[in-house]
Amino acid sequence: MVDVPKFTTLGCRLNAYETHAMEELSQQAGLSNAHVVNTCAVTSEAVRKARQEIRRIRRENPDAKIIVTGCAAQTEPETFAEMEEVDHIIGNTEKMQAETWQGLAKGPNFIGETERVQVDDIMSVTETAGHLIDGFGTRSRAYVQVQNGCDHRCTFCIIPFGRGNSRSVPAGVVVDQIKRLVDRGYNEVVLTGVDLTSWGADLPATPKLGDLVLRILKLVPDLPRLRISSIDSIEVDEALMQAIATEPRLMPHLHLSLQHGDDLILKRMKRRHLRDDAIRFAEDAIKLRPEMTFGADIIAGFPTETDAHFENSLKLVDECHLTWLHVFPYSPRPGTPAARMPQVNGKAIKERAARLRDAGERRVQMHLSSQVGREHSILLENPRMGRTEQFTEVLFETDQPESQIVRATIRGISGSQLLA
Repeated sequence: MVDVPKFTTLGCRLNAYETHAMEELSQQAGLSNAHVVNTCAVTSEAVRKARQEIRRIRRENPDAKIIVTGCAAQTEPETFAEMEEVDHIIGNTEKMQAETWQGLAKGPNFIGETERVQVDDIMSVTETAGHLIDGFGTRSRAYVQVQNGCDHRCTFCIIPFGRGNSRSVPAGVVVDQIKRLVDRGYNEVVLTGVDLTSWGADLPATPKLGDLVLRILKLVPDLPRLRISSIDSIEVDEALMQAIATEPRLMPHLHLSLQHGDDLILKRMKRRHLRDDAIRFAEDAIKLRPEMTFGADIIAGFPTETDAHFENSLKLVDECHLTWLHVFPYSPRPGTPAARMPQVNGKAIKERAARLRDAGERRVQMHLSSQVGREHSILLENPRMGRTEQFTEVLFETDQPESQIVRATIRGISGSQLLA
């Protein structure tokens, strides 16, 4: 029996951010005896896992009302409407509106006059809901949504149809949020979005992400550490490069949306960069900030990918100085152009993904070895574990002050972690 709303979050940090907002909206509305599933649509496997999770929740909570939302609910509401376990399906816009939750909370069974499926055209949305909350996270690190949606149409990606067109949170709103977070004791803030480097394109005077970063660092001088999440390197502006070079409070870790290392495959993906663009950006960033580390998303086995194409992705791991790899074995996503292209054999995809992960692990060990003997500022996530400026995990032998930043010298390595 579920007495208060419970939430299950699948997928990205932005989903987790929005779950936090939904928790507050549902509580304000008086919703009870409900379980909300915030879904992901990035792959067919993500949708399958959402359906599996819904069935599990129903088995364990036979009397609760199950509400499904998120990107999968937005892109294929009919999939969940066909499930007898699901009571309501609400879209990505509707889930951030107080009136949605007020409607769900009406009546003896909280259904009231609410329609079972509430999913409108996401492409008509022109604003974010970033004002709803001041960020979420652990006691040490907060995540702040500054952007939502995407104007690009990569051939493998369904996310624009789940998130809508790109829209930005005004800089003043972002700065005010971060000031409140710092006042509450947060030592690190991470800027998040679906297509973060498109921030500002829909705002007056079309500012760039670098302008926002510099403004935050100037107007919130008590913020010790600022991070930016996944970026599209081809869209990085001069102001952001200036911040990388001159602002020590901007952490030297960037996660790059690279996806592949072969020019022909990048074109078939409808990406906006070529391999040389990615390599040049990484080299420029390291020249400006020698301690810079990179993470990256890379897809293995994209349709039409040959062994030679794949080898270019494998070489890119070293050529872009990548450390933290997110490897995605390609799986066709219905409704995307790539799903209609000639597919790669599943066994080959699995083998290529494994080789990329091995290359990534090799780079991780190279990075860890280079840190031994160095002193770092480490933000404690719990009394025995924290992260360096480059987001590397560090273990301590004795308890440290949680959520604080401590200086320590790295003395060794344990698996994929440093020891201090």
